[in-house]
Amino acid sequence: MKLYMATGTYEFLKKLEQKHSNESMVIMQNAETSLLIHETEGDSVFQEPRRYEVVDRSGSFQKNGFVVCNNIPVTDEGRPLFEYRFKNRAGLIEKVPGFVAIRVLRPLDTDTYVIMTLWENEKAFIRWKNSEQYSNAHGKNNKGENKKEIFPRASYVTQYTIPNDEY
Repeated sequence: MKLYMATGTYEFLKKLEQKHSNESMVIMQNAETSLLIHETEGDSVFQEPRRYEVVDRSGSFQKNGFVVCNNIPVTDEGRPLFEYRFKNRAGLIEKVPGFVAIRVLRPLDTDTYVIMTLWENEKAFIRWKNSEQYSNAHGKNNKGENKKEIFPRASYVTQYTIPNDEY
C-alpha cells in the first residue's frame, strides 16, 4: 500500500478530491496549509506528491477528526531498527478512547518517516498525550543506543483538522 501527500490551498485540493471521488482521499488543514492524502495500491493522481510506503497500519481514515503527523528523520542505517520497533509495537494506542487510525509511513524520496494518527478530536489526542500509555510508548525504547546514529536531526510534529464538509 502506498500513501501520497499533496499540499496547497484548500479550494484547489478539494476540487482534486472531488475530481477523483472514486479514490481513497482525505483532505485536512491547519493554519498554514491544506494537505490531501491519497491511499492506494497503484499510482497517485497527484503530479508531484510526497511518496510513502505504508509499513504498518490500523483503522481507516474517515472524513472528519484530528490528525497528528510525527515527522521523524531516520538514517539509512537506522531504518531497519526503526521499522522493527513499529512492526513489533504493543498496539496499545488502538485501545485508547478517541483513537481512530494510524499509518507508519516509509519515505520513498527523503529520510523522514511519518507516523500519522487520526483521532476523533483534538481532546482525545491530548488525553492520550498526557496518559501513562503515552509515557510508556515513548520513554522505554531508546535505552542503550546512540540516537545520533539513527536520528540525524530533530523530529517535528504537524497537526491538522479534517473539516466536516457535510452540512
